[in-house]
Amino acid sequence: MAAKNQQTQKPNKRKQFSSTKTDKDGSKSKKPKLLSSTPSSTNPSNKLLKKPFNSSKPKREHPTHSKFKKSESGNDNKELTKRERRIQAKELAEARKKKRKPHYTLEQELASLWEKMRRRNIAKEDRSKLITEALQKMKGKIPEIAGSHVSSRVLQTCVKYCSQIERDAVFSELQPHLLTLSCNAYAVHLVKKMFDAASKKQLAGVISSLRGHVASLLRHMVGSVVIEHAYQLGNATQKQELLMELYSTELHLFKDLASIKESRLIDIISKLDLQKSSVLRHMSSVIQPILEKGIVDHSMIHRVLIEYLNIADKSSAADIIQQLSGPLLVRMIHTRDGSKIGMLCVKHGSAKERKKIIKGMKGHISKIVRDQCGCMVLVGIVSMVDDTKLITKIIIRELQTTLKELALDKSARRLLLQLLHPNCSRYLNADGLASLNLTVPSLSSKNESEIKSKKLSRDEESSKEAAKSDIPEENLDEESTKEVATTDSDMEATESGKGDIPEENLNSAEGGKKDPSLRRRELLVNSGLAENLIDVCIENAEELLTSNFGKEVIFEVAKGGSDGILHPTLDEKLNNLHEAIAELAAKPKSDESEEEHVLENFHSSRTIRKLILDCPAFASSLWKKSLEGKCQLWAQGHSSKVVSAFWESSDSEVRKVAKEELQPLVDDGTLKIPETKQSANEN
Repeated sequence: MAAKNQQTQKPNKRKQFSSTKTDKDGSKSKKPKLLSSTPSSTNPSNKLLKKPFNSSKPKREHPTHSKFKKSESGNDNKELTKRERRIQAKELAEARKKKRKPHYTLEQELASLWEKMRRRNIAKEDRSKLITEALQKMKGKIPEIAGSHVSSRVLQTCVKYCSQIERDAVFSELQPHLLTLSCNAYAVHLVKKMFDAASKKQLAGVISSLRGHVASLLRHMVGSVVIEHAYQLGNATQKQELLMELYSTELHLFKDLASIKESRLIDIISKLDLQKSSVLRHMSSVIQPILEKGIVDHSMIHRVLIEYLNIADKSSAADIIQQLSGPLLVRMIHTRDGSKIGMLCVKHGSAKERKKIIKGMKGHISKIVRDQCGCMVLVGIVSMVDDTKLITKIIIRELQTTLKELALDKSARRLLLQLLHPNCSRYLNADGLASLNLTVPSLSSKNESEIKSKKLSRDEESSKEAAKSDIPEENLDEESTKEVATTDSDMEATESGKGDIPEENLNSAEGGKKDPSLRRRELLVNSGLAENLIDVCIENAEELLTSNFGKEVIFEVAKGGSDGILHPTLDEKLNNLHEAIAELAAKPKSDESEEEHVLENFHSSRTIRKLILDCPAFASSLWKKSLEGKCQLWAQGHSSKVVSAFWESSDSEVRKVAKEELQPLVDDGTLKIPETKQSANEN
């Protein structure tokens, strides 16, 4: 009840308070006070009067109100129109720009000239006149205006189309300010354009002027672009000159030391007798800020990282791999050295790091697999990572939607061929096969002292046990060796299907521990990739057979893969593919048709020939459906390769089926068989 009384009394208090007036003795009121409209000079205490609560007087306007302002024209009653206000604001902005930019008027003139000179349909004489006029206006001021987004574009166009004499003049004016301009977001494009247009002598001078500033520019987001561009344009000696500064303090300070012929860092250390620890400290101080800023797109940095991993100790190498494992690696694998770094991270990374690498590629798989260098990282992942569920979820699922395009692509087909026929020199070049076997020396080397001590302790235990159980002494060494080997293999914990590795082996896991054939079957057959690939081959058999790159994919699929991995699970699908190819070969030969027959096409005829020699099931299907009784028709040209394959086949059943029809053609010389093949067949 007391609370209710308080609530009922509150409005009365407010009402009483709001109606309270100022006392005559000057007591203050809580309401705001305004100036009196009729101030009294006689009574100073009445200067401030309280405004009545419900006053009927109009509200007094502030002197700064818009209606008190005078217009610039001097007419108080006239207001500016919208157009006039826009013009006035524009003039004010122009005046501010002229104050802020000393060369603002010049830039405006250059912009108008640029609009004319950059047209495509302009005559060369007219363009050269405009360029000469622009260069005359800029003479002596080029370094000052090169950082402007307008003047930089004008200068790029001038450098592109001007004469060699004019270009040399611009180059000589810019060269002293090269380092400053290299760090400007707009001038950097002009610097790159100057590098492209520079002569060999000018480029050598530029690269020499960069000496001593390579590391600092590489740490700069804009400056690193200039260093990378110079690195790409330079010859082998100039590239080495830029790299030397990043290797050691001595090589950074003394130019004569950097002129040696050795290119590998480990050879440079041994030749100059440098301290390895000092080199590692210097390289670490260079590399760490670059990695922290995420400037990892350049091939020069990739080269430095490769050299660092070759000489780094175990902890340093593991730290670098840990830093790179993740989305950062995706930006590196587009170069040759970057691809090798990606392979090393996959090989020596822990299960957790491998998972980060694969997850970082999510959404980029289609682009990576089509890249010449990036596809090799994916090849390494399917060859080494045991977490097949993760690979299927992120990599295989994204690839299944574009299998036809992948089979016809020069680089993307390598991933499919690696699953169908691993490590084949026919599909992977020598450099690609070597990159699969790359290792970081400090992470792959065994600790020999630990192994020897374990072996000695095992020998002592086995000798004691032998004394108790009367085992012959000559068998002790064999048994102890077996036990040590078993112990060493037990130390390297095998990866489970989810890719888990014990903590003690996080940095020493090399490759996968799962059986390679089991890993292939899980990725190729169990994931459904092989079934989809066979369907694509059936639907696009002719296009794949006649393609320079697709023929290899359809050959491996039709053969059943290496070691018959697609048999017997997909035998029915493979028979359908054989029938589809036989139907293409069974089409009648026509001279009027514009499309080339599959038996007469260069690529498809040789692919079908290899299938006859390697796959007897396909050979008998092709013979019955396409070639039986028609061998004489196809005994000339590219198709003769297909017919002669039945005679040269190592399978006796295939030879027996075709011998009766082919023998007369061989005897009368219509079908030409090499003597070596013919003698081997007779034997």
